[in-house]
Amino acid sequence: MSLVVKNDSLNETNCTYFKYQAYTITYTIMFPVGFLANLAALFVFLRQTTKKTVNTVFMTNLAISDVCFSLTLPFRLIYYFKKCQWDFSDWLCRLCIYSFYMNLYTSVLFLTSLSVLRYLAVVHPILNKTLVTMRRAILGCFCIWVFVAILSLPFLISGSPHVNGKISCFEVKNKTNWKRIEPLNHVGLVFGFLIPFIIILGCYGCIIQRLFSSRILQKRRQSQHWRSVYLIIVILSTFLLCFAPYHIVRTLHLRAAVSENKEQETYLLDIVVITRCMAASNCCLNPLLYYFAGENFRTSFSRASRRMTISSLNDSIRLSRYSWSQRKRLGSQRMDTAELG
Repeated sequence: MSLVVKNDSLNETNCTYFKYQAYTITYTIMFPVGFLANLAALFVFLRQTTKKTVNTVFMTNLAISDVCFSLTLPFRLIYYFKKCQWDFSDWLCRLCIYSFYMNLYTSVLFLTSLSVLRYLAVVHPILNKTLVTMRRAILGCFCIWVFVAILSLPFLISGSPHVNGKISCFEVKNKTNWKRIEPLNHVGLVFGFLIPFIIILGCYGCIIQRLFSSRILQKRRQSQHWRSVYLIIVILSTFLLCFAPYHIVRTLHLRAAVSENKEQETYLLDIVVITRCMAASNCCLNPLLYYFAGENFRTSFSRASRRMTISSLNDSIRLSRYSWSQRKRLGSQRMDTAELG
């Protein structure tokens, strides 16, 4: 009976009980994992990594994007815990929507850039030394931020509309809004998924052909080859698990909503929710990329872990010595008191 009440209460704002459950469970897990893991990665990149490389520049920007998006998840959680009631300011609603697409497409382009860098390093090592520089990497990251920021500006138009007497967020109000979103979806689909995915597949096809063209790998290059394999596995997994399902299902759902095919729209709605959760979870998968595909990151992370462990042990030893001296001093005081008595 309580379930029915919840469903009725949530449906008043076009927020189904399935959507409520899916988002609250997903964001509850994603926020601590994504925020802490990427914050730790930023600490390693900025404070512990002595040898900065071009890959480090792109990974640092990717971690910054994930941290910024993770900071908006508590507001989304509060919204769904309150049965789709938005109690914050309108600009914050717009910022949360904007940050999702900023994170989604900056992640796609940063991962694509890392794939191109690995392609140049493995297939064209001589060209890589002359073409790839820190200055160009910083400029490339800046261009990605500006490009995605400009293309995502229309999402700042959507604020917190009133639906059935409640202030909502993350909801599309009517068919007019669906028609406005559909062209944006086509732009995101082409420039934010299809073209980067084709580039990645081309790069990895050439990398795999180069890596396994000779049966016997030189020992000094084996580590580099395995890093390339790890990079391929992590990035392809992220694209196939996070980005591809969301863009495919979102396109089908928008087409059904614009054409007013209610049956297909209702059927695809829950699938859109699942794929959006999968797309948002990319911020939790990216730290795996830093660890398995970045040798400098693993070295710096291990060094930082050892320092923290040694520091903790030293603090424990000092504390135990202090406690022992305090107990010894207290015991001496008691003996002196007993002698005086």
